[in-house]
Amino acid sequence: METKVKNVFVQGAISPEFIANSIAKCQSKTSIGAHDIFLGQVRADSIEGKTVGAIEYSAYEGMAHQKFHEIQEAAFEQFNLSCMDIYHSLGKVAVGEICLFVFVSSPHRKEVFDALHYVVEAIKKDIPVFGKELFEDDSYQWKVNT
Repeated sequence: METKVKNVFVQGAISPEFIANSIAKCQSKTSIGAHDIFLGQVRADSIEGKTVGAIEYSAYEGMAHQKFHEIQEAAFEQFNLSCMDIYHSLGKVAVGEICLFVFVSSPHRKEVFDALHYVVEAIKKDIPVFGKELFEDDSYQWKVNT
């Protein structure tokens, strides 16, 4: 049986309402005792005297979906998780807006802390998502993940 790979991409910024709805969906699972959330936000970095105003995200979507799925599966194997949501922006995301949302839930707090760290680090390392930093002067450069 083939596992359905979930679409993790959201066009533009990830809104507070989207995040709240994701959290609300897990409240009916009464075996959950802990949640942990990572929100990646676009910074107004200053690079060589120019300030970032937004990041435009693109991805090798098919490969990215598969990699996100593999990271999620590995996290469920390694940690006692009840549920997990991962969403990443595509397109333009302004400074101060959310571009990455990772939400993990478990019966116990230690699992969510460890799992969230694992998942976020794996995303930064393995996912083919690319960010073009758009400067306020209308110039740009490709972002390098650190």
